[in-house]
Amino acid sequence: MIPQYPYYLFDIDGTLLDSASDICAAVLAVLSKTPAGPGLREEGLRRFIGRHLIDMFEELLPSYTQEQHEALMAEYRSIYLAREHSSTRVYPGVIEGLAALGGKKATATTKGTPTTRQVLEKFGLLQYFDYVQGTDGFPSKPAPDVLLRSIEGLGATPGQCLMVGDSAPDMEAGRRAGVKICAVRYGYGDKEEMQRWEPDYWIDDLRELSGT
Repeated sequence: MIPQYPYYLFDIDGTLLDSASDICAAVLAVLSKTPAGPGLREEGLRRFIGRHLIDMFEELLPSYTQEQHEALMAEYRSIYLAREHSSTRVYPGVIEGLAALGGKKATATTKGTPTTRQVLEKFGLLQYFDYVQGTDGFPSKPAPDVLLRSIEGLGATPGQCLMVGDSAPDMEAGRRAGVKICAVRYGYGDKEEMQRWEPDYWIDDLRELSGT
């Protein structure tokens, strides 16, 4: 049984939303015009979800300049938003789990705040959140910055919070922020990499947080 916390922090992609198809399709469209494009498939790109775009572009295109990487990121964002999340779905149990869960809730995602708010509203999840925070011009996970800003926005302290995510960067960011961490098994993250951070809890369904 997972104890109840007064505050919760949630990753988005791979935790609340199955959004890999939209994310990877936008990435593939961008990279198709680069030397990295041939041979790339969605399965190989899923490991980057939850990390900042710059990490992916720097790894796949190490010879590109910073300006070229930034141009790729801008193109990705345009394509991703134009898809209007058409292939994205809410994971089973998420709506029921959020509705039944007490405490205040905030996001802690690599998406920017405006996009986070938009996607939560589109899928009927915004009503369950007391504070929406994305990564806006500061270091992304595994740095703890977005978690710390969410904690501040909630008026909480780290010791009062549980971070829920599906990747090793989520777990590392939680440890560095000083919160308890909960790993979901159904997302995109490598479970062995997550285990390195010794999550306090593991779940297969978000409803397990509230015991429903």
